[in-house]
Amino acid sequence: MNIGKKRVTAIMAVFSLAALPVIAAREQRMRTNRVLFGKTDAGEPVYLYKLTNKGGLEARILDYGGIVVSLTIPDRNGRKADVVLGFDRLAEYIADNPYFGALIGRYGNRIAAGKFKLADREYVLACNNGPNHLHGGIRGFDKVIWKVVEEPLSDRSRLVLEHVSPDGDEGYPGTLTVRVTYSLTGGNELRIGYWAKTDRPTVVNLTHHSYFNLAGAGSGDILGHELMIAADRYTPVDAGLIPTGELRPVTDTPFDFRRSTPIGSRIGADDEQIRFGGGYDHNFALNRKGTGLELAARVYEPTSGRLMEVWTTEPGLQFYSGNFLDGHHLGKAAKPYGHRHGFCLETQHFPDSPNHPDFPSTVLRPEGVYTSSTMYRFLKK
Repeated sequence: MNIGKKRVTAIMAVFSLAALPVIAAREQRMRTNRVLFGKTDAGEPVYLYKLTNKGGLEARILDYGGIVVSLTIPDRNGRKADVVLGFDRLAEYIADNPYFGALIGRYGNRIAAGKFKLADREYVLACNNGPNHLHGGIRGFDKVIWKVVEEPLSDRSRLVLEHVSPDGDEGYPGTLTVRVTYSLTGGNELRIGYWAKTDRPTVVNLTHHSYFNLAGAGSGDILGHELMIAADRYTPVDAGLIPTGELRPVTDTPFDFRRSTPIGSRIGADDEQIRFGGGYDHNFALNRKGTGLELAARVYEPTSGRLMEVWTTEPGLQFYSGNFLDGHHLGKAAKPYGHRHGFCLETQHFPDSPNHPDFPSTVLRPEGVYTSSTMYRFLKK
């Protein structure tokens, strides 16, 4: 009887030893899409994850800030180029990053004077944009290391990130748990799904902040890109880029992009709103018909033939024409990013909504769940 037990044990040991290379190989395959990108000043490791699909789309994403470091797509002739602005090193993202490729929260865009009222109580937020609060404050979601809940395996194109923002973070009430899913589809789409839950009433407005140049990052300005925005109205701003509360028709203004129009064709117009923004830095109220994904914008770059569509469940879209880029940022391959070398199309609720009851509400309560979805679809013509 004991001899039999020893024999079984020996056989099991042989099989266990034989399985080790298989397990090790599997573990290696599971980690092929993760590499160390650098360490923070506090010594925390930051990893880069690579997503790919069969259509030639590749995204590289950091767990720091959920930053999309690169997004590589083919042109009409099959030549690939990275179409988002960014840096080669973590230190540059930490030191001086104008939100290149980042996840934004708790609140994308501006809140006037860093204050809002909720249930008759005033909350005071960190002000990091002159007298106003911008993109979540001094240490918003773009500056934290997200927990990787689900990482891409060798046969997958999906990354799930999670962050828990404590009560009082940057002045916001409630502990907020956020999950963001990046995924690539077979249709050459980058999809971003947002989910959030709170334990106290709060305000939430999550978005993504990639700067695009469909001719390739570092290739020059974006003024020749042809843009369509599906919006009859936009929200004009004051000199501090805070919405006045008006929904103004785009008709007969430089903000009429209902038909595809070169970005640079009216950016120098003698218009008060253009002067306030130094170009375009405005929210458009989208012409929505339902609650699902709807086309918000389309951008075409004539020299490469690359075309990008933006679909979203959000009511607004912030179009920013890279007005504050001035050449001092040396991007990937040490290429300087000059004036208007990239544009942003940030799907969102409206800026300063907590202070404008007539705007779509950004209030999230414990009994509710925040969900949002945005898709960047890449085509060629």
